Amino acid sequence: MDVWIYFLAAVALWAGLAAQISGLRRAWRDPFKRALCAVIFLAGLCFALGAPPTIAWINRTLGEPNAAAPVTYSTVTAFSASSLALVIKWRGGDPERVRRLSRRWLGTYSLVVILEVILFVVGSAPTERRTDFDTYYAGTPFIREMILLYLIAHFAAASTTMALCWRWTGQTTGWTRRALKLFALGWLFNCAYGAFKLTAICARWTGRDWDGLSTQLAPLLVAAGSALVAAGYVVPGLGPWSSSALTLVRLRPLFRVLVDPADRRHTVSLSWRSLADVELQLTKRTTAIRDGLSRLTSHLDEDVRTRAYSRAITDGASAAAADLIGSAAMVAVAAEACSCSSEPHATDALRVSNGPARGRFWWISLGAEQTDLIRLSRAVRTPIVRAIVRAQVEPGVGERNGHDSRDLPAHPLRRLPGWFSR
Repeated sequence: MDVWIYFLAAVALWAGLAAQISGLRRAWRDPFKRALCAVIFLAGLCFALGAPPTIAWINRTLGEPNAAAPVTYSTVTAFSASSLALVIKWRGGDPERVRRLSRRWLGTYSLVVILEVILFVVGSAPTERRTDFDTYYAGTPFIREMILLYLIAHFAAASTTMALCWRWTGQTTGWTRRALKLFALGWLFNCAYGAFKLTAICARWTGRDWDGLSTQLAPLLVAAGSALVAAGYVVPGLGPWSSSALTLVRLRPLFRVLVDPADRRHTVSLSWRSLADVELQLTKRTTAIRDGLSRLTSHLDEDVRTRAYSRAITDGASAAAADLIGSAAMVAVAAEACSCSSEPHATDALRVSNGPARGRFWWISLGAEQTDLIRLSRAVRTPIVRAIVRAQVEPGVGERNGHDSRDLPAHPLRRLPGWFSR
């Protein structure tokens, strides 16, 4: 495997660790958070230590041809044990039972690490092997046992963690379920890594040369597996944040329609300086939208909705999509009417509402779910809504020269800026 893949995998894992730093600072006393960061750090360290340049540096520094082998094996063993203990803690249950199981696994693997070092010291590995140590010394007494102990311990931890994660997916939902699926897939790759390594060693015992399984394929599998495991650790925290941030962006068109520019500064908007408060921003934006919809109830015009609905149906939209476009047009026209009514001479350019709308729009204004607001925000950007608003503000413009108002270009009103038409 190319050298850069080792370091790329390490960087990817430590990037996941960087995403956890802010949470670690806020909850430094949380043992689970500390254990999570330690596991991700160990995963990256395994790859950094496994890179041939790092192996050469360790061997040269310690003055032993293959001193990097027990160092790397011990780190991988520690990572395997820590990951398994972390999953057991994450799953929860009786605190005493969780503590007992975690200590049992950590104690067992601590003993494995000690045995690996002892076997290396007792054995003899005089020829430096940076990439094929496992297969080259597959028949060497004590070194062979060290290699087998390391691979069996890693395979046992990987298969157990994979089974626990897969079994747990049936008991959870949402982002936790997605994270567990990533864990299960990642540890499946780690199991395959151990299986290919063991296969290559067994082939050596029978006089066959299958070293490519150990030196080429196995490292690629463990790199992919570790990346998936790291992603699984990050997803439960990053997933909900990204969903909220995306929802915040999707609601922006409707927010800009309903909230006056002068009032927007009193609400929280998405900025790089306040990314950590995305949930607060989303709550404030949703509240501002609902308040804006409530203020418009006496200005909604059913005729506007009917015209927009008919045009959408004529353009081939489904009944549900046309109804949503009609509601969006009604909201946009009412919002523009309320805005312009406070400006001098603006009322002459507006049609008078035929009274508050009844029926179809009330499910949006009074009991709107967030998904409903997102759909309404998306409908506000449609060309039909833009044309209806412009025709309402400039009566007769759609009929000049025999053109329908829906064929007009995007209107220049500040409430529907071009940013949302891109």
